Amino acid sequence: MTTISGQLADLSATTLLRFATAGSVDDGKSTLVGRLLHDSKSVLTDQLEAVERVSLGRGQETPDLALLTDGLRAEREQGITIDVAYRYFATPRRRFILADTPGHVQYTRNMVTGASTAELTVILVDARNGVVEQTRRHAALAALLRVPHVVLAVNKMDLVDYAEPVFAKIAEEFTAYALDLGVPEVTTVPISALAGDNVVEPSANMDWYGGPTVLEHLETVPVSHDLADCHARFPVQYVIRPQSAEHPDYRGYAGQIAAGSFRVGEQVAVLPSGKTSKVVGIDLLGTPVDVAWTPQSVTLLLEDDIDIPRGDLIVPAGDVPAVGQDIEATVCHVADRPLTVGQRVLLKHTTRTVKAIVKEIPSRLTLDDLSQHPDPGSLVANDIGRVRVRTAEPLALDDYAHSRRTGSFLLIDPADGTTLTAGMAGEAFAPSDGDGDSSAPEPDDEGWDF
Repeated sequence: MTTISGQLADLSATTLLRFATAGSVDDGKSTLVGRLLHDSKSVLTDQLEAVERVSLGRGQETPDLALLTDGLRAEREQGITIDVAYRYFATPRRRFILADTPGHVQYTRNMVTGASTAELTVILVDARNGVVEQTRRHAALAALLRVPHVVLAVNKMDLVDYAEPVFAKIAEEFTAYALDLGVPEVTTVPISALAGDNVVEPSANMDWYGGPTVLEHLETVPVSHDLADCHARFPVQYVIRPQSAEHPDYRGYAGQIAAGSFRVGEQVAVLPSGKTSKVVGIDLLGTPVDVAWTPQSVTLLLEDDIDIPRGDLIVPAGDVPAVGQDIEATVCHVADRPLTVGQRVLLKHTTRTVKAIVKEIPSRLTLDDLSQHPDPGSLVANDIGRVRVRTAEPLALDDYAHSRRTGSFLLIDPADGTTLTAGMAGEAFAPSDGDGDSSAPEPDDEGWDF
């Protein structure tokens, strides 16, 4: 008989896949997720009984599996997903963290939250409607967030008599659009989430389809990225100085390793100051170790007594990102209030928050034909565009293409703390004064004129 410890050991040995679902309202995302959980035997008995009771109370003869994910009362009443619903489940082959993101255009911005850490995105399309504007928007966000794998699930095939030409036309249109966006890989699957066709088990109604089911693809898609092999980055979250008789000279820098690994004896640089030192100790949960890697939370001890506040970035001395105050980035605007040129904001990058000004909005992406609308003047909710921002203090940002963790940032309203925009840094914006000096003057009395 298998012991609990043995089961846990088997589970820990499996790989982990983070994935997100997206699609328009009524495309069946919640039903798909519910079907995945139900047919993979990942639903507890009391959860299923509760769903059956609610479904019966609504006059439905079969359980409404969408209720397994629509957890908010407003979602159940309106029949739409509002918040990002996270679900955790496992099969013998792999563990999963699923982010079920909203489909309503008003909540498209929530997909940025759900897909920002995903390695795969499942985008649903209603076979009756085909590719719509919201489908294109979700594909654009998947490309913008550099999600490595995209699955197009053409749902409700039972409502189009499981017709292969319907599926083929939608798959061809979406794949061409996604590849134009730069999505590296697209897998298309015809499904019926309500009937269970090609979700977990192969469909007897679509013998013309010879590809994997949704779950089979989720279980076998390669999780090739490894943050431990990325550029090593350590944002300082807290400086530990107990100043006790037992540890009179202890000074440690605590935080979570954002990417890569650090070793005792390694030469490091501290940004933005550029000062260098050597790692002389690493504490992991109070235990000294010789090496630590992402996503471990550790305390680094350095050889030299350097002034390192919260928000500084510790990196290998031979792998230092560019430091500057002019940032050009692609952004998704997520707030109801617009983002405008000249607006004063706070920019949050890892554990560092600085004042900034939106200097320019060069373009906004038009989703219909992927053209750039120049100089829009502002970005409104769900817009994707390019911005140029000037910060009050130097920041060390990686290119988002190289590091999703240290190449991303948020723009925040300084008045009430509302998140305005999610940004993905690209090449640094060169100052327009032409003198090649990237240093900025000190802010004025109000702290914003820089």
